[in-house]
Amino acid sequence: MTDYADTLRRHRRLAILQFLEASATYTSNVSILTDVLNSDQIGIDTSRDQTATELSWLAEQGLVTLAGSSEFWVPTATARGVDVALGRATHPAIQRPGPRR
Repeated sequence: MTDYADTLRRHRRLAILQFLEASATYTSNVSILTDVLNSDQIGIDTSRDQTATELSWLAEQGLVTLAGSSEFWVPTATARGVDVALGRATHPAIQRPGPRR
């Protein structure tokens, strides 16, 4: 794995957690998350499969829970996932967020 690919993965994971944290119910779905990651605001080129892979990894780490089927997962951030999104906790394979203003 290249350093660049690893950097994208770390940022992709953080962006997913931050989006879930900002959602009223801490929930979204694979399709919306993929669109958010690909948006001009985030700018991380991501396929639906990559989003699903990252969600599976985040679930294994206890940072999200997954409902539904693998074709249409609905992730929900856990309390620890919210803490990582806000920078109150860290994970070595997730980019640490910058300071908020």
